[in-house]
Amino acid sequence: MLKRYFIAIETSGTVCSIALFDENGKAFSEECWEPNSHSKFLTVTLDKLLNKFIKDKEKQILAIAVSQGPGSYTGLRIGVSTAKGIAYALDKPLIAVSTMEIMLENFFTKYKNELSYIDYFVPMIDARRMEVYAQIFNKEKKQVEKVKNIQLHKESFLDYLKYYDIAFFGSGAKKFSEILKTKNAKFYNDIEPLAKFMFPFISEKYKQKKFEDLAYFEPFYLKPFISITKPKSFLGNDQ
Repeated sequence: MLKRYFIAIETSGTVCSIALFDENGKAFSEECWEPNSHSKFLTVTLDKLLNKFIKDKEKQILAIAVSQGPGSYTGLRIGVSTAKGIAYALDKPLIAVSTMEIMLENFFTKYKNELSYIDYFVPMIDARRMEVYAQIFNKEKKQVEKVKNIQLHKESFLDYLKYYDIAFFGSGAKKFSEILKTKNAKFYNDIEPLAKFMFPFISEKYKQKKFEDLAYFEPFYLKPFISITKPKSFLGNDQ
């Protein structure tokens, strides 16, 4: 019996990554940590993985999944256009996965022994200057607040930090650690959105048939800058 696979593509950040998942979640993945190498790495490496594990693309590929953002404009365009092209050529469904949820899954996997000491989890993606894309999740991996593009300052997340321990992680966490000094904030700079952490979301969306329209699907850029007026608890007091 031929095994069937999901293709996962993640290109929203500095790291470009690809994974093949079988129906049980076993992953075969490749990553490129060299900056600005997405376009040359993606197609060549994907072809290599497909040739190694898949004999009949039309029968063995179940769906194509891609990180939808937010993240790098260029990276997202490369990933989404590649995913849409494969899905169209093979007549397979396209599944979009939040970049923030991919980072959250990475954190929960890597720091599972520290989860009991943390109340909220905030993936952060560097959006240049003192801006980040950020979102708050609870211990059950449920979103507490929607992803936002925010300007960091010393009172950001203040109402949460008065009472709770929060983990900040991702490419935007380092610069936040330089202006925020409180024992309730924990910073992790080694979490990236990687394709090998996409399976839980792909599997669930595939079962529920939550597929994207190939003609109209676009990356979630979250730019140009969105004027933030609320909520106070998320951003602090300078509104």
